[in-house]
Amino acid sequence: MRPSHGPGSNADGKRGNAKWYHSEWTDRLERVFPYGEYAVASYREDSYHPDRVRLLRPGAEIPVKVIAVPKTQKTPRIIAMEPSYMMFMQQGIWRQIRDETKRDNLLNSFIRYEEQELNQTLARKGSIDGSLATLDLKEASDRVSYQLVKILLNHHPHLREAVDATRSRSADVLGHGVIRLAKFASMGSALCFPFESLVFLTCIFMGIEQDAGVPLTRAAIKRYAGRVSAYGDDLIVPRANAASVVRVLETFGLRVNSGKSFWNGNFRESCGKEYFKGYDVTIVRVREDFPTRRQDVKQIVSLVSSRNQFFRKGYFRTCEVLDRFIERFIPFPVVGEQSPVLGRHDGGYETHRWDTELQRPLVKGVVVKSKLPKSYLDGEWALLKCLLNEGDPLDVDHLERSGRAMVVELNHGWHSAI
Repeated sequence: MRPSHGPGSNADGKRGNAKWYHSEWTDRLERVFPYGEYAVASYREDSYHPDRVRLLRPGAEIPVKVIAVPKTQKTPRIIAMEPSYMMFMQQGIWRQIRDETKRDNLLNSFIRYEEQELNQTLARKGSIDGSLATLDLKEASDRVSYQLVKILLNHHPHLREAVDATRSRSADVLGHGVIRLAKFASMGSALCFPFESLVFLTCIFMGIEQDAGVPLTRAAIKRYAGRVSAYGDDLIVPRANAASVVRVLETFGLRVNSGKSFWNGNFRESCGKEYFKGYDVTIVRVREDFPTRRQDVKQIVSLVSSRNQFFRKGYFRTCEVLDRFIERFIPFPVVGEQSPVLGRHDGGYETHRWDTELQRPLVKGVVVKSKLPKSYLDGEWALLKCLLNEGDPLDVDHLERSGRAMVVELNHGWHSAI
């Protein structure tokens, strides 16, 4: 198994490459994932120093830190930052689950962790012939209890032990102190999304089995390929089984969002796509306030994205108004959709100059530039990072810079128009 670190924040405050200095581990992790085997590059004496790691007993473990992050202009999203050592091993289990799911022809028919297109395609089908329902769950991650996950893993003791070792048991909530968690995991855990999907898929087939009145065999389950899908809390089920599936979900404490679940009429919605009788009627969401100055990079980028979505929907007069507004801050040429330039995606591209070396059209415009913070990594920790990420794309300066970009700016110049 290959654990790893992501660029996000964590409960112990480590940033960038500092996460690879594993100075803390837990007794629970040590029993399943020994520090010397997973957290250092080698068992050799000059690399593995047991005295430099602090093993934390269950009562001394760092709790997850509950925070709010932007979701929409109306409401934030509540997530929890995991301790870096927990996230490190969670990422390893998540990689394993993802890869094994891809290899399993049956499970891959119902769960595709990195593709929303299956749900979207089935939602469109349901809007045409009414055969499929789309279900959305409220507070999904908060309502998946750890008891459900343990039952799901009852016949897989090694995986259950690994999941238990990497599950945070308490959360630090502002105004409430440290509380013990009954749910499986918060959004922020690398295992939250994959186990949501697995639990909900199991509930779907329990509902189908209740309607059938007989236990489902593997062959019977296989026949539901193309009619059942679970992508997190976005579910696709046969319309005929929707009521039974909802009853099963609610039996286990889950709540179906009736305002966002559809099985009557010709409207269906899943994974951000909305369809009516097969037509894509997804609305365009303006997710940021309008910029007031050129330094409002995030707002400018968001507005350009919204403008191009309006164009694809055919709102050409809206685009004309937005074009004039955006041109107050940046040059706004017509560019191809693969161009790095912030520009108009109107189906063509402008040519301001010709690149004679690469034989491509150039335009003068702005591109978004971000620079990762300096974060040096050397010695055995750098070796560990390289070994665990073997085969994965890494920036050439990943041992010198790492983490989330702290400064984002717009650079003006000549760039490819396509």
